Amino acid sequence: MTEQGGSRRRTSAETREHVLAVVHDLFYWQGIRAIGVDKIAAEAGVAPTTLYRLFASKDDLIAAYVERADHGYREWFTQATRADGRSARERILALFDALVVQIQPGNCRGCPFLMALAEYPDPEVAGHRLAVATKAWVHARLNELARELDRVDDPALLADHLTLIMEGTYASVQALGIDGPARQARLLAETILPSEGAG
Repeated sequence: MTEQGGSRRRTSAETREHVLAVVHDLFYWQGIRAIGVDKIAAEAGVAPTTLYRLFASKDDLIAAYVERADHGYREWFTQATRADGRSARERILALFDALVVQIQPGNCRGCPFLMALAEYPDPEVAGHRLAVATKAWVHARLNELARELDRVDDPALLADHLTLIMEGTYASVQALGIDGPARQARLLAETILPSEGAG
């Protein structure tokens, strides 16, 4: 189906993805509560009625935003730590190398899931629950990677420490920048991981 002038009209799914891409930029960089539905509709170039046809409420839109961010984050994490012949130690360090790239100025205002949790502390809100699920997934994946390491007495404790490094990196870069404590994340992870080789 085409619109006047020959340009193809977006499908409902395409419009939804377009809106969510706009929402990501607005919510992530300006704050979720700070952005109203009318602003989203205007920036996306859609009528408010179209927006409400795609998302029943702003809460639904927030949940979709967090869910979309979750999908992207899991893909990023999985790619960085993929089982491709590298040791578990190398894969964990590759995650922290990728983290350093992710938190560079212009890319990062902080963690979108931590921001969602801060703006919506009610655990009954869908956006909050989805952000918690993302954090739980990351912690579980770090547990799996820690269990693959040799000579680790307590993989769960190591996974806790790695999680704290990641969370601290996101929190500190927001306030103190990339040249603050966040620059130590990879080195700190390397320090607490067992060395490879005989021993």
